[in-house]
Amino acid sequence: MPGLRKFTDLRKLIAFGSSVGIEINGENLEITAVRMRPNGIDVLGTITIADFRARRAAEWGAEYARFLAGVGATHLAATVLLPRHETIVRQIALPGVAARDLASAIALQIDTMHPYGDEEVVSGWSRLESGGALVGILRRSVLDQYVAWFAEAGISVASFTFSASAIYVARRTPVAPPPAHEGGFVAATQCDSGGLEVYGESAARPVFSADFDLPLDRAVGLAASELRLEPGREPLPLDHILPAPRTNPVSNDLSRRALPYATALAGACPWLGAATNLLPVEQRQSNSRTMFIPTAALGALLLLVTGALLAHSSIQDHRYLAVLEAEVAKIEPQAKRAAALDAEFVRAQNRIRLLDEFRGRTKGDLDTLNGLTTLLPPTSWSSMIDLTPDAATFGGEAEQAAPLLKLLDGSPYFQNSAFVGSIAKSGGGDQFQIRTMRKVRP
Repeated sequence: MPGLRKFTDLRKLIAFGSSVGIEINGENLEITAVRMRPNGIDVLGTITIADFRARRAAEWGAEYARFLAGVGATHLAATVLLPRHETIVRQIALPGVAARDLASAIALQIDTMHPYGDEEVVSGWSRLESGGALVGILRRSVLDQYVAWFAEAGISVASFTFSASAIYVARRTPVAPPPAHEGGFVAATQCDSGGLEVYGESAARPVFSADFDLPLDRAVGLAASELRLEPGREPLPLDHILPAPRTNPVSNDLSRRALPYATALAGACPWLGAATNLLPVEQRQSNSRTMFIPTAALGALLLLVTGALLAHSSIQDHRYLAVLEAEVAKIEPQAKRAAALDAEFVRAQNRIRLLDEFRGRTKGDLDTLNGLTTLLPPTSWSSMIDLTPDAATFGGEAEQAAPLLKLLDGSPYFQNSAFVGSIAKSGGGDQFQIRTMRKVRP
């Protein structure tokens, strides 16, 4: 579409920025610095700081400072990627919620999204293109430990984020965007701990992210099931779903260092889309203001052109405005009466709808319970069922839990089913917990 293409071109035009991405990878820090410009992405340099937890912070902080000086990035505040196993990542849909109410709506649900009980947590969220939100949750004690380490090392930090959000933002940079992968994809990378980190996108689920202690084919199969992709989908290397850099040092193997690269891209141009930030606002540090000079210059040029156009047509606009105001004054009383009638009509409709919903709620809940009882195989049982007006959460045990998602989504009662947490093996089969959305029934 022409309008979308013009918008993309404008975003690319203002893609000026630099960033440092730091991945906390086991005992090491994997660091990548990038520079983004409308004509491409340059990897300025990379470094690995080994065994940082056991060393004095001042020692590895000095090593980091020498790296920044070598790539000309001493003014940059880092974007830090937290270990995947330390963060809780949730994707929620918020249909009908206005943009100004998103923060409040998410805050009301935070306590139900993590298993930490009364332990204090920090959280952050970012909007998805689908209209939902990607939420990250981290224990406050873990964040405070990292903040203390980086502060003691003298490292300025702008953001603490997680891999799902960093990859999602990096893939959508207007500079050298990666292949679209029509229909969806699954990407996997090996962690130093020996596990697998899997990321995917599809039409059914905008973002999927999880770490698995399973063989590759089993982990990819579970991810494809969550994404509603056809079985047998081949996983992509993580670097193949990211924008390709224009220049890259020979020593930087993107197949091994894709995550710090994605983290750096996510922090390069935050005005074009920022990764979810778990660092409280008062503790965030910003980059040098010089990074905004190109954008400010383009903005000033745009203002000059706009001012010239306005000055050229000011007389004609003034006359046309006077005619419009006269016409508006004539029909304003009728418009106010129509607006009042519309508002009264909407209020009456809302009252009728609320009464109908109240009468049908009990019957709908009973139908849903009956449908769930009918759908579950005889060898399955449920130990917990929680119904809300638009969703159902239940847990229990089955011989095979993975087919339950397709079974539920194929019924007239449920849709968008997903496992809450991982499937646990027991002597009798698979222990599971599923959250599914209830279909609207006549």
